[in-house]
Amino acid sequence: MSTIGVYLAHPRPGSFNHALYEAVVDELRGRGCGVRAHDLYAEGFGPLLTAEETGTVDPAAPSADPRLAAHRAEVAGLDALVLIHPNWWGMPPAVLAGWVQRVLAPGVAYKLGTADGEPAGLLRAGRALVLNTSDTPEERERDEFGDPLERIWAACVLPYVGVTDVRRTVFRTVSDSPADLRAEWLRQAREQAAALLD
Repeated sequence: MSTIGVYLAHPRPGSFNHALYEAVVDELRGRGCGVRAHDLYAEGFGPLLTAEETGTVDPAAPSADPRLAAHRAEVAGLDALVLIHPNWWGMPPAVLAGWVQRVLAPGVAYKLGTADGEPAGLLRAGRALVLNTSDTPEERERDEFGDPLERIWAACVLPYVGVTDVRRTVFRTVSDSPADLRAEWLRQAREQAAALLD
């Protein structure tokens, strides 16, 4: 049985991001998948990286933050990741950026000092699905801004930790979207989550 971590970063209950999260979790559980579901805001995940956390982590050493230790232990054993968040200023919300910095730490998600000088990813998860919402039209996102979230996830973060199959969908524009379009987006999100199991 596959184990997939699903991470939501949106502060407002009832948001479309929450609907995406609930649809993905429901679809994966309905297919018999082991799901580790995390609403990072609801959990109160602390995003601030401390000075003590900036070195290489010994995963066997006790942590002063039990929530952080639990996330690090869990992410190491996942088969795939699903990240759900809005596009805010071309970035993920701060809670998810902090989760990346604190959880995907050296010694947990990657190691430095390899023979060829490149970092080596340590995560077992070979696949990830990123679901974003945006109110920026696709053409403007691409031509004016260069789609910064694509660079963050598919070039900077996920390959660095060993995830080689990065899939991403942007649902846009969300704020003025009608109910039937949102229903179609939720169907697509379920389909894409299910495809992680193939």
